[in-house]
Amino acid sequence: MDFLKRLMELPGPSGDEWRVRELIKKEIKPYVDEVHTDKFGNLIAHHKGRGAKVMLVAHMDEIGLMVKSIDNYGIACSEVGGFEAVSLLGEVVEVEAKGKFITGIVTTREMANDDEIKNVIKIEEIIIDTGFSKEEMHKLGVEIGSYIHLHPRVVSLRNGKLIAGKALDDRIGCFALIELAKRLKKKESDIYYVFTVQEEIGLYGGETSVYSIEPDWAIAVDTTSTNDFGDQVTRKIGGGPCLTIKDADMITNRSINDMLKEVAKKKNIPLQLDISDFGTTDALTISVAKGGIPCTVLGVAIRNIHTAVGIASLHDIQHLIQLLEELLKEPAKKCNL
Repeated sequence: MDFLKRLMELPGPSGDEWRVRELIKKEIKPYVDEVHTDKFGNLIAHHKGRGAKVMLVAHMDEIGLMVKSIDNYGIACSEVGGFEAVSLLGEVVEVEAKGKFITGIVTTREMANDDEIKNVIKIEEIIIDTGFSKEEMHKLGVEIGSYIHLHPRVVSLRNGKLIAGKALDDRIGCFALIELAKRLKKKESDIYYVFTVQEEIGLYGGETSVYSIEPDWAIAVDTTSTNDFGDQVTRKIGGGPCLTIKDADMITNRSINDMLKEVAKKKNIPLQLDISDFGTTDALTISVAKGGIPCTVLGVAIRNIHTAVGIASLHDIQHLIQLLEELLKEPAKKCNL
């Protein structure tokens, strides 16, 4: 999983995905017929073939922070995507400054002074302490709008069975699509591998990419939260890929879901069915574009999702890739709404 680690280590918050895009473009190019970047910044790789035109989507962007204001206490932040602010306390971050990075520590005024923290921390209370004064930071090139990246450490847990770090959402999906392109290079399926931008702040890349592709159906390859520390466990690490039946904003396509369940059963691939009342993915905007595109969501459960360090199972990632490979190794059929 060295390439997944490389993907996770790259900074790429919404609106600043170019580093991730360049790495993916270089890696996937030998395994597809065409690669281009659209006007919005999505990377689209096409494996030409027969049958239904299938669109597989993974978003390149991750959650991050942006400089909102600067004073002598440090940097105040605006969140890029949804954060659990308390998870940032004490984390190491990197502030962009004229193409370079300045190291900072996430703190609050109470935390810096060792005062008691009485309330749940909000993002507007977060301060990035770089050790520099306001004037020094300006000279170094830090300005309002500069991106602040989470520290790129990646670690293994449970004797290498689990991977932990930032940006698992959704570098796992990006990794899966690249691996699929390698495995399906000599197959005859007509597949678009789409790596989208700005999913975390508005699901924008998925929607804009549909118009140039006009797929017959689509699958968003994304991630979801776990609930394996709860009383009713339906999404656990190591339980296999998660097939979303319903999330907060959409009900996925029954026909595609049935195909995935049938393949999983036939090939003895573990599969978890996911119904949740929160969150959504690129599948939402894809499904309502161009008069309606049949679409579903298949992904991997992550502990600590939308924090500085998530945790995922490598076996789940491998089973995710295997399931999609088995589904698409033959030219796909059109599916019903």
